[in-house]
Amino acid sequence: MSAPEELRYTEEHEWVATRDGDVVRVGITEYAQDQLGDVVFVDLPETGKAVTAGEPFGEVESTKSVSELFAPVDGEVVAVNDAVGDSPELINSDPYGEGWLVEIRVSDADAVAGLLDADAYNRLTAG
Repeated sequence: MSAPEELRYTEEHEWVATRDGDVVRVGITEYAQDQLGDVVFVDLPETGKAVTAGEPFGEVESTKSVSELFAPVDGEVVAVNDAVGDSPELINSDPYGEGWLVEIRVSDADAVAGLLDADAYNRLTAG
């Protein structure tokens, strides 16, 4: 299970993709969804909510457990993937694509560069 090179990662197993300018897309990694098992429910914030790096912004419930989602950066939620609310299994089937969770307008664009790169994340999850 290898993490896509173009993304950044958190130690809490969220991935971050830079979108347009100061907006990033956030989801959970393939490793995280594999550990969770079948995702059955997702609780995501409303558009406009301020989030703080390292603080919970939602939850993912699976057949095994409930896990908090942690904001990878400071900013404001500008989009929420309603499709995962209707079909949470998208997180399992396509964690880096259709299973994305939120988009955040970043307060400090340099914060993304401070996240783990793919090599560091792969080392983290290697055991």
